Amino acid sequence: MEVFLNLVISGIMVGSIYALVALGWVLIYKCSGVLNLAMGELTLIGAYVCLSLYTWFVRPIGQPTLAFLLALAGTLVIGACLGLLTERFFLRRMIGEPVLSVIMVTVGLSFFFKGVVEFIWGTDTRVFTPEVFSKKPIPLMGNIYLDSVYLWSFVASIILLIVFVSFFKYTRWGLAMQATADDEMAALSLGVSAKFVYALAWAIAFMAAGVGGTLLGNVNGINISVGYLGLLVLPAVVLGGLNSVPGAIVGGIIIGVLQNLADGYLSQFTPGGVKEVAPLAFMVILLLFKPYGLWGWERIERV
Repeated sequence: MEVFLNLVISGIMVGSIYALVALGWVLIYKCSGVLNLAMGELTLIGAYVCLSLYTWFVRPIGQPTLAFLLALAGTLVIGACLGLLTERFFLRRMIGEPVLSVIMVTVGLSFFFKGVVEFIWGTDTRVFTPEVFSKKPIPLMGNIYLDSVYLWSFVASIILLIVFVSFFKYTRWGLAMQATADDEMAALSLGVSAKFVYALAWAIAFMAAGVGGTLLGNVNGINISVGYLGLLVLPAVVLGGLNSVPGAIVGGIIIGVLQNLADGYLSQFTPGGVKEVAPLAFMVILLLFKPYGLWGWERIERV
């Protein structure tokens, strides 16, 4: 039971980071109906940007925690700017084009971003030096312990998720994004700018993915493999529903727990890789029974 609880709790912690990245998938899909296949590279860029800012801040400041908070804030600002630039130069010209064409553009962006990262930072694994979070485990109950990096990553993810969800529900821009997602023509007739909404969606997607990559980088280090997180988060997005923000949060946590349980109980019977395969296998099974996810919109076409 202690092993099971350890796996579940750590899965929830990691799942909260997945939920943050899944939010970027959902935002772009809600506004434009496009699957952004460059999400993993957005995560990778954010992780390296935060690492560079942290290295720059920690030397004069001397306090890792404060330097990391400043680097995280800088990552959000730079991520927003990169999102706006990406939408302006690569995606705006695709407004009104077939969805498949836009998806292929995101595939091209994924290769472009990966090449830029390899050119600037290389492919070697890098870590935050000095360490931001202590490696001393935090006792929860009995023999159940939790690494501090998981706990603080969970706290940061929950805070940012609350901020983003509140933005969608209570701000004018957030409501404009929801209106565009529900009915683009009606939103345009009310004076909502579709170009602004798409740009804002990409900016927030860059911010969410960047922070997710930063938190994962504190857990396992940062290298080019962080970019594969985008595909790993896809089952969480499908589970919750491609156009459901609460579904992305719940789906991310479920996938994090499922991944840990598969690694803890099935990896001993397989040569390896079950931790990465389990979420994708679960996604395929789910699609057989719930094609729109648990909270996705079901489209009914009348003939």
